[in-house]
Amino acid sequence: MSDGLFDVPGQTAPESDALGGAGVDFRGPGSAAPLAVRMRPATLDEVVGQEHLLGPGSPLRRLIEGSGAASVLLFGPPGTGKTTLASLISQATGRRFEALSALSAGVKEVRAVIDLARRRLTAGERTVLFIDEVHRFSKTQQDALLAAVENRIVLLVGATTENPSFSVVSPLLSRSLVLQLRSLTDADIRVVLERALTDPRGFGGAYTVTDEALDHIVRVAGGDARRALTALEASAESSLDGTVDLALVEASVDKAAVRYDRAGDQHYDVISAFIKSIRGSDVDAALHYLARMMSAGEDPRFIARRLVISASEDIGMADPMALQIAVAAAHVVQLIGMPEAQLTLTHATIHLATAPKSGAVPAALGAAMSDISAGKAGAVPPHLRDGHYAGAALLGHAQGYKYPHDDPDGVLAQQYPPDELVGSDYYRPTDHGYEREVGPRVDRLRRIVRGK
Repeated sequence: MSDGLFDVPGQTAPESDALGGAGVDFRGPGSAAPLAVRMRPATLDEVVGQEHLLGPGSPLRRLIEGSGAASVLLFGPPGTGKTTLASLISQATGRRFEALSALSAGVKEVRAVIDLARRRLTAGERTVLFIDEVHRFSKTQQDALLAAVENRIVLLVGATTENPSFSVVSPLLSRSLVLQLRSLTDADIRVVLERALTDPRGFGGAYTVTDEALDHIVRVAGGDARRALTALEASAESSLDGTVDLALVEASVDKAAVRYDRAGDQHYDVISAFIKSIRGSDVDAALHYLARMMSAGEDPRFIARRLVISASEDIGMADPMALQIAVAAAHVVQLIGMPEAQLTLTHATIHLATAPKSGAVPAALGAAMSDISAGKAGAVPPHLRDGHYAGAALLGHAQGYKYPHDDPDGVLAQQYPPDELVGSDYYRPTDHGYEREVGPRVDRLRRIVRGK
């Protein structure tokens, strides 16, 4: 989706600056444009937030002030100022501003803008090419930009709501500065709203908003300035007397935004937090992240797979039922699907989060794999080798093997590992949950098998 608050409004004037010049000014007093468009920052001083990128001497500030030359990829949540910063770069440098959207532009459109920029360059005029949703460009479309960026025919400013590391080709990444914008703080959103209430481009003092109403808009904005301004505008339009109170806002705005992207780093961050909450036995946090994923439309099969992995990785033998419940949840997802499977995923999440924990299973595998990596993989003892072929007995294979079921206890003394690994203990049960019972049994079995 687009950056919202700072979007170039749906069109590109090839020979004009999108924020002025021969172009249409969408921010003037009395404009019919949405409040979020009218309040788009026109100068660097009006930009709210992103102090970490706009400090003195920072690459982005140098670009905006006209002394930088590197192309940039601006990555961050919607409504944080990606498009506004791109236009400010164009204004400060005196370059022409061209905007393309990856949702509608193809290789043909990209090449047309580059050809136009090349002609301008021969006349001494440079071009800023802004591409919104650049992560949606195919590899071929991104490759079409490489030469123009490398030779500085255009100064590329790409905007994306997803981490470019997951969606932008490596050659383009290496030729650009990658700058991450952060969600605006509650204080930032409040500044944006208060400015909109008083600024002539906004409401110019025509409305009074109660503190409770303003607080609610800030909460539901989720760090997105456009969402905040859209909520304010919707609430103000419903006011009959110029007053916006909490009841009016609640009637106009139903819920907060879900911060989640299914293909980028938030996808991995949230699932990581989900699994770590289960591992840490915080059932409430686990349910929060589960709800966040399901609300955002995450693939339920992905969630189920991670639950199955967690059942062995984080719980293991401390609760043998955990794996069965996780596998059952995965089957329900396949058989029934959403939204009914939400309850099953919740059931499994609660069980795993509240189950006793043990890392003995991955530790046992890790210890065994470590010995293998160190070269400790000696010959299989002759009595354990396959004897089901002619000549096996002559080789001494399968000779002297003791069948455990012949023993009344079902277990007897016999060497099973290679010679160099005799006495190696890989599985070390904890005293958590069912492993409290397994531990003494493992010790007793080892003593019998090893003849001690």
